[in-house]
Amino acid sequence: MKTIGILLFDDVELLDFAGPYEVFSVANELNDFGLFNVFTISETGQAIRSVHGMKVLPDYSIRNCSAVDILLIPGGNGTKKVIGNALLMEWILATSKKTEITFSVCSGARVLAKLGLLDNKEFATHHLVIDDVLSLTSGGRINTEKRFVDNGKIMTSAGISAGIDLALHIVEKLCGPLVRENTRAYLEYNCKPIIGA
Repeated sequence: MKTIGILLFDDVELLDFAGPYEVFSVANELNDFGLFNVFTISETGQAIRSVHGMKVLPDYSIRNCSAVDILLIPGGNGTKKVIGNALLMEWILATSKKTEITFSVCSGARVLAKLGLLDNKEFATHHLVIDDVLSLTSGGRINTEKRFVDNGKIMTSAGISAGIDLALHIVEKLCGPLVRENTRAYLEYNCKPIIGA
């Protein structure tokens, strides 16, 4: 069973994490809860407020969370504060060194870029933060034609709803096309079979 840790912070974009959370949770449910253990993490473990005001209570803090196989960094205006938070950035970097996959959704690419994880790599992000993310990378290359980019261990998606596409891609990569298709069908989510990579 893979553990999926979703980082939360104030001013996070709700669908950036809620979409992938639903994808992984549905895939797990459809397979007798044997695929994933999905949980949320914030710096302190205290409630965070999403960009539009919804409060979310994380499962763990960065000090007491379980080991993470797959780390999700969502986007939102809060990523600007995250990249200035030395303690949180150190935790993200240390955790990403141990993960099988670390991926961002939308402007979460800012965090990966600031950590050097997008240097000399192709990436996707929200169209409004492309220049910002590029300014944080060394040799990073934006791809505006793909909903997501899979660089192996490091993956990125374009804005907001594209996180669902990348989560489905990860489900397929780890569990096969049948699990992905059953998950997509249950969610009644319409997307092209090949929209990234």
